[in-house]
Amino acid sequence: MAEWRKIERDVRDMLGEGTLWSARDNAVYWVDILAPALNRLSLADGSVERWDMPEPIGWVVENAAGDLIGGFQSGFGRISADRCAVHHIAVLEPHFPGNRMNDGKADRHGAIWCGTMDMAEEEARGSLYRLDPDGTWQVMDRDYMVPNGPAFSACGRWLYHSDTAKRTVYRFAITDKGIARKESFIQFGEDDGFPDGMTVDREGYLWVAHWDGGRISRYDPDGELDRAIDLPARRITNITFAGEALDRMFVTSAAIGLPESEFDGALFEVESGVTGMPTAIYGG
Repeated sequence: MAEWRKIERDVRDMLGEGTLWSARDNAVYWVDILAPALNRLSLADGSVERWDMPEPIGWVVENAAGDLIGGFQSGFGRISADRCAVHHIAVLEPHFPGNRMNDGKADRHGAIWCGTMDMAEEEARGSLYRLDPDGTWQVMDRDYMVPNGPAFSACGRWLYHSDTAKRTVYRFAITDKGIARKESFIQFGEDDGFPDGMTVDREGYLWVAHWDGGRISRYDPDGELDRAIDLPARRITNITFAGEALDRMFVTSAAIGLPESEFDGALFEVESGVTGMPTAIYGG
């Protein structure tokens, strides 16, 4: 049976998300979207730091300069190397003031893929964006209620992205021009909860967090369930591999909408038995 442990800290996340392994800092970053806050777990000494953010933040990605690029409610921002200042780069959806970023990740080419959503979860007006290293961005797909992921296959041919509200993980072919051939890759049933954040391991298997499902699952490259690991929190949100050998898995959760408990909103380390892929860095 796989083992897990809860990372001890004083604060539980209302909506933990956006896990990021930083080899440069020997640390795991993640966000609390609604606090809003940025967290960092040092793998050197196990200490946890937390910084207040000026607005809801869905994800962070490293760049080569030592800063973090963040996906804020209003758009893209650069978080300084000391994590104490935010410089706004661009407003993304001024026509949808009730939208915010939800999840995002860099690909091997240095671009960031990220999704937006209606914070009220009433309209499917979210989109999947790509932010290129030159600072330009474009819409890659539309009509999401709650976008989650993304993740990239180990071979580099596929993009995985979900609409949590539809219980569907999609797969896209990555092309020279962007993405193509959108298809339903994994369909969750009612007993599974909802697909949330994702990552891919070195063997090319996709790991998916189960919101309202209390577990993470591993799927083979054909979308067939390989195994699942139960966790004591109900709303599991995101997954990353970390450590020098990329053999340590960290998983976030959310406390929003749930009675106060020891585990909901906690960060977990899980013994997965496999290793992950290196973290990609934004090229801009």
